[in-house]
Amino acid sequence: MSAFEAALLAASGAASHTSRLKTLLAAALDHGRRELQNARSGYEEPVTVVVASGLIAAAPVSAALRADAQAAGEREWVLVAELVAALAQASDAPAPVRPEDLALRAGDLGGHLVLHLPGGGDPELAALAFDEGVAGVDRLRARALAVPAALLADTDDLRPTTGPLRVAEAVARLGGDPADPGATEPLEALLSTLLGDPAAPVRPHEDPDPGRRVARRILQRLAGMGKWGGYHTEFAHLPRGFVGNDRALAMEVGEALLAAGLLCEKPSVGQRHVYLDPRRAGDIQRMIDTGEVPDGLTLPFS
Repeated sequence: MSAFEAALLAASGAASHTSRLKTLLAAALDHGRRELQNARSGYEEPVTVVVASGLIAAAPVSAALRADAQAAGEREWVLVAELVAALAQASDAPAPVRPEDLALRAGDLGGHLVLHLPGGGDPELAALAFDEGVAGVDRLRARALAVPAALLADTDDLRPTTGPLRVAEAVARLGGDPADPGATEPLEALLSTLLGDPAAPVRPHEDPDPGRRVARRILQRLAGMGKWGGYHTEFAHLPRGFVGNDRALAMEVGEALLAAGLLCEKPSVGQRHVYLDPRRAGDIQRMIDTGEVPDGLTLPFS
């Protein structure tokens, strides 16, 4: 049993222990951050996340993940995705049907990531769901503890999520597993509605320039499927939906999108897998909406 868990049990909700518990929580989160950098994490002492009433939770992952998908490694992302899934399972809120129904917010507690899913729910249920979710994760031992809300009262800058965190909420609240990179594909139609697919002045499939048309359609489809950051798809799937010469063109366009940094490649899987770079979300959305080609992108047949 960790020093934090022992102090938490001994405190039994007494307000006078709050200051010491905050100090021990900070130490536990720092320990978890270090453990997640190891080849095997949490084997001597499990990596700890905490959940409080109101479904607010803290994880030993950099708060920079709110804006930068590269701020978390693969195992850190799995831990966060399982935490999002646990909050969704414990939530009293109905399944989302409109973009505005996505409510997950992210904040900063001493540099660590905080997640808050408004709408009510049981933190004990969230803790149990998290423990079940991470039980089979390779080379990771982690657990969730329900804690008094006062321990997370110093959270700064809670704001709506974007990129992979927003996708994770949508997948989880639709009943999928946000820790599974392929979870977005069977939910493609629903995710397209929830994550937004705004109409463009000249719609992508009507663009008269062949290279730009194919690029816009690829970006639109990946965005609609939620393929941001931790969610990726095979490079070989990029030509799906194209016919004739456009299929070969789609492969060339995919290489151009990678070279320009709009797509990123994930080298740790057997095939070539790619995803949209959340840091280029503005450029990507403008190209989908208006056809504006970002600096550095050279398209074939354009």
